[in-house]
Amino acid sequence: MGIHISHSEPVSRSALTIANLGQHLADALPARDWRKIRHLFDGRFADVAHIPHGQAGEIGAILHRAADSPRMPDDWGSLARLIGDAAQTAAGARQTWVWS
Repeated sequence: MGIHISHSEPVSRSALTIANLGQHLADALPARDWRKIRHLFDGRFADVAHIPHGQAGEIGAILHRAADSPRMPDDWGSLARLIGDAAQTAAGARQTWVWS
């Protein structure tokens, strides 16, 4: 199943890829940050997620911190940054960030 993430260049990733990214995020982030984004990356992804712009901005910042972490492998960090950029774009436009 492909997951399309709004507010980005066409980004569609498999649920498995998102869950694998989640494993790296869990390792790279402090527990308080991981708890805020776990619902998107822990492998129990629902069909659709509608994330308010304020929350999207916070998620984007967390993903950027994870991407910059020395514990994050470069290729997974690039994906985290790409998704974080999409979150920041939604937040900046004050629009709901949608995963479908």
